[in-house]
Parts: sequence; structure tokens; C-alpha cells
Amino acid sequence: MIGYVTIGALDGEAAGKFYDAVFGAIGSERKTEGGGWLGYGGISDDKSMYACHTAVTSATANGEPARAGNGIMIAYKAPSKEAVAAAHAAGLANGGTDEGAPGFRPPEATSGFYGAYLRDPTGNKIGLFAVG
Repeated sequence: MIGYVTIGALDGEAAGKFYDAVFGAIGSERKTEGGGWLGYGGISDDKSMYACHTAVTSATANGEPARAGNGIMIAYKAPSKEAVAAAHAAGLANGGTDEGAPGFRPPEATSGFYGAYLRDPTGNKIGLFAVG
């Protein structure tokens, strides 16, 4: 089981705007920030990094600029297909680029896996999905 993920960002402000919008649409919030780090997790009173599922940072371990990983995608579960669509739209409106519009997968399906795909301002690919 994954405890958390870390996503590199070239521009922390642009990344924060993008992830605030996307995660806000699926029921998460910015919990903490500082030292080049932003932490996101489910809405709760706990605002510590321990309550975060995702950390976004411009502070890379080797000091080189962050770059998107080729072949890497992180998928986030949303509470509904409406939330998937809202998060996708929010990401596009806040510096993201489209990698797959909201819809059922495979496209001919009418139920099951409903997903959408985006790239953040650095080029990291994320997925958003609901099942049902």
C-alpha cells in the first residue's frame, strides 16, 4: 500500500494553484506548506505532513530542476464521475494540459471505470478516476 507520493515542481506557485484546484474538486486540501514543500491530504483538522497523501516540491534531492517522469502516472480516486470531470476542468483552468478527457474506459462502456488524465505545469501526468 502506498503511504504518500512526492511530485517534483519547477514552479511551486504554479503547481500549488494546479493541485489546490484538482485536489479541492475530489475532496482533499492543502494541509501544509513551507521550505519549498506543499502537502495535500483529505479534509480534516490534522494539518500536519503526516496527514498528507501527496507532497509537491521544488526541492529535489540532487539539487537539479524537477522534471516529469517518462512513463510515470499517479492516479487519484474521486468520489464520483462528476468529481472526476470537475477536477479535470479545474486542472485545465489552472495551468494543466489535457491527456484524456473525462469518460468511461473503454470508451464504449456505460459503467465501470470513469477516468480523466492531465499533466501538471511541470509535465507530471496524473489520473483521476471513479468506479461505479
